[in-house]
Amino acid sequence: MFSAIRTTSQRTSVCLARNLRIANATTRSFHCLPPRLQVAEPAAAAAGSKESATNKAERTMKRFWKKASIKLEDGKYVVQLDGRNLRTPSKNKIMLSAERKQLAQLLAAEWDGQLSNLKPHSLPLTSLLSRAIDGLDIGAAEDPSIRPQVIDKLMSYLETDTICFHEDFPEVLVELQGQHWKPILQWIEKQYNVELKVTDGIFQVNQPQETKDTLRKLVTDMDPLELAALERAVISSKSFLIGLALVKRGITVEQAAQASHVEVNSQIDRWGEVEDSHDVEKEYIRQALGSVACVVMHNPKP
Repeated sequence: MFSAIRTTSQRTSVCLARNLRIANATTRSFHCLPPRLQVAEPAAAAAGSKESATNKAERTMKRFWKKASIKLEDGKYVVQLDGRNLRTPSKNKIMLSAERKQLAQLLAAEWDGQLSNLKPHSLPLTSLLSRAIDGLDIGAAEDPSIRPQVIDKLMSYLETDTICFHEDFPEVLVELQGQHWKPILQWIEKQYNVELKVTDGIFQVNQPQETKDTLRKLVTDMDPLELAALERAVISSKSFLIGLALVKRGITVEQAAQASHVEVNSQIDRWGEVEDSHDVEKEYIRQALGSVACVVMHNPKP
């Protein structure tokens, strides 16, 4: 009954509150962005050698290698560009365990697929691996405080998670929420035995402390690569719960993307799509979420 008599002012307040949550999530994301483009570094640089491959690529943004390949070294896979080991911006060698051979192959293919001009957005896997090593691996990171800071940032998304704020109008939005959000909420509750509170009002919902503790421990226990994947998934989808479900393989990339686009798709249904805006954003999100799925494909599926 309340829904039927809700005033225009109240409807406007709900819309403003929803947009504010999205804006806040977007602002937070700038504090967790991955590092600069990472490229190859000679496996053994000779004294007095010319400009390093890293500096050359960053300066020219040109392809300078002919072939990318993988090599098994001490039981781990490395990616090489013309025999030179691929390294992070901090010059850490990118090494993958034997069971992640497919990921190493995908990483090499990512570099083999580059055209003459390098574009940072066309190296999503390399960026993700570099973030994991340079920023989130306690043993390799230059600043060990980054990892706990990232965990805190990611957990802050939970309190204002988009998929916990449902609306009862317009009808198309209600349908999309039920189709794409509710299954994720139900999966996480069942998978981790937690309670997730959902609201249809404009006020912030406080999740139970037990739920927050359980999910924080889950994130804290992640290895650097899984945590980097979660960071990208959360930032891209602007939802902790969508990101977690994707990283833990409870949903597919397409399901995660559709859940991320619920509010936008509702607006498109009413006002139409903005060319070179909505379509570009959708493809960007799918690329980001796709890179996440690639690096966690070896995780056990629930």
